[in-house]
Amino acid sequence: MDADVRSATPGKCPRCGMTLVLGIPDQVEFPMQINLTPRVPKPGQPVELTFKVNDPKTGAQISKFEIVHEKLFHMFIVSQDLRYFLHDHPVPQPDGSFEYEAHLPKPGMYRILGDFYPSNATPQLIAKTIFVPGGTLQTPKLEPDLGVKHTENTDIELTMDPPQPVAGFKTLMFFHLKPADGLEKYIGAWAHMLAASDDTIDLIHTHPFIADGGPQIQFNMIFPRARTYRVWVQFQRKGVINTAAFTIPVSELK
Repeated sequence: MDADVRSATPGKCPRCGMTLVLGIPDQVEFPMQINLTPRVPKPGQPVELTFKVNDPKTGAQISKFEIVHEKLFHMFIVSQDLRYFLHDHPVPQPDGSFEYEAHLPKPGMYRILGDFYPSNATPQLIAKTIFVPGGTLQTPKLEPDLGVKHTENTDIELTMDPPQPVAGFKTLMFFHLKPADGLEKYIGAWAHMLAASDDTIDLIHTHPFIADGGPQIQFNMIFPRARTYRVWVQFQRKGVINTAAFTIPVSELK
């Protein structure tokens, strides 16, 4: 899951808690299919999403997955205008597929990110696109939004180093929580973050680089391109899941 983590001895990853494995396996992408029922979804109406993962060599459907952050499959859905965000977990089925009943709120394009780990392979992060008829395809014009966020039961302030992120270079992102008492791990991590570029080509799911249950959570991020990104950060305090969204412009190296 965190391929940059290294250890001289067996143990657990300090970020995600997974058991460390010997060596560095080759990264091979496993095809992911999404079937819709009904095939043409309607805004606000239930649509069944069925996820199937296939072996890239044999084409056979994969039926065994590793648990990562307490789940076999993590799913993110974002709308093209980046106003709709969902992080949830499809239900595993006996044949190895996963099912989820979604309610897509309006017409347009949606990007779906599947985060899963086939047994005896490597962690996968696969993005797919689906459409709800009636919308127009255009990149949203996002304005920077870095102010303090007031979520369900706490406030979140973001500071960055450097203050203006540069594409291809590391940005340290510090999320300051107030109040911070009662913080709890949320599905196996102190926080989860999804970053999406304004054209929804880049979708990045990551976890804190430094966090200990205190009032500051640090993520290290490398934004791949000079675009505007919307970043959602999620954490749990006193049994309540908090979600905050920030809009961050990323510049070219000058």
